[in-house]
Amino acid sequence: MPVLSKEDRLALAEKRLCNVLRNHVVANARTLEQKISDAGPHNQRIDPHVLTVARRALTARGIVRAIPGKHCDWFHLSDSSPADVNRRLEEQQEIHQRISEHQFTTRMGQTLEIAVFKALQSQPMNFFGSFRDLQQHDDSTIYSKVEPPEFVSGLPVAGGVLDFLIVSPEAGPAGLEVKNVREWLYPDRGEVRDLLVKCCSIAAVPVLIARRIPFVTFRLLNACGVAMHETFNQRFPFADRDLAAAVANKHLLGYHDVRVGNEPDPRLLTFVTKNLPRVLVSSRSRFNKTRDLLAAYGSAEINYPAFAEKVKLS
Repeated sequence: MPVLSKEDRLALAEKRLCNVLRNHVVANARTLEQKISDAGPHNQRIDPHVLTVARRALTARGIVRAIPGKHCDWFHLSDSSPADVNRRLEEQQEIHQRISEHQFTTRMGQTLEIAVFKALQSQPMNFFGSFRDLQQHDDSTIYSKVEPPEFVSGLPVAGGVLDFLIVSPEAGPAGLEVKNVREWLYPDRGEVRDLLVKCCSIAAVPVLIARRIPFVTFRLLNACGVAMHETFNQRFPFADRDLAAAVANKHLLGYHDVRVGNEPDPRLLTFVTKNLPRVLVSSRSRFNKTRDLLAAYGSAEINYPAFAEKVKLS
């Protein structure tokens, strides 16, 4: 399969954006990513960072228009019927408002955390972080989380507690963060920087679990000893299964990868119980060598371009 040039990728991104907006009429950035970055023929998938450049170029040329919203912007082709735009916007905004409410996003975040917690219970390493009341009520209510220690070997965890703290007999401590978000986690995302700051402060190997992690994040952070796992889906609480079905509807938000419940799937179980114990051992030496660099990047002492260059040279 031939590798497309930067210009060809941008042209393909613009073409796919126009096609999706012509069919969907109105869409937010996450829906566009789901339909273009996550779906379609592999040779026509466009990563979100390229999609963003293409969308801004189309907007600058007047081909696409943006409608500011409370929680996100919405996009449509400039020649779309105003009546169709208003109808489609109303259909999608109501659902998007429901999944943007704080109580729901908190419960949704816990759904993947609990799945990881259950997977951690099936592996041999000691770990910290738990839930007090999993057996006492359903997931329509927020569970009570027992956070990992704030100090490890006398060192304070900078920037807040981790989701879980693992202790490997061979590799020592590892800090695990679980992000049940729709956005692809690029190296410059706050979630990534926060993980690096926390883990570097206590000399713990960083571990990131998220829905989508682009190749550039794997390439840079794996070289520095960061362990990563993509879930390829977003978890919704079982109590919100009707909302999940509406969100996944291809004519609405189109988040077709949404799954319900907090039981770990086979891929997550394999990563946590089999791959992670082995990966931590190989990651430890790389992390020790680059810990100062990761700490400087996580705390914004150096910017992303400088960090990327130093990783490539190391």
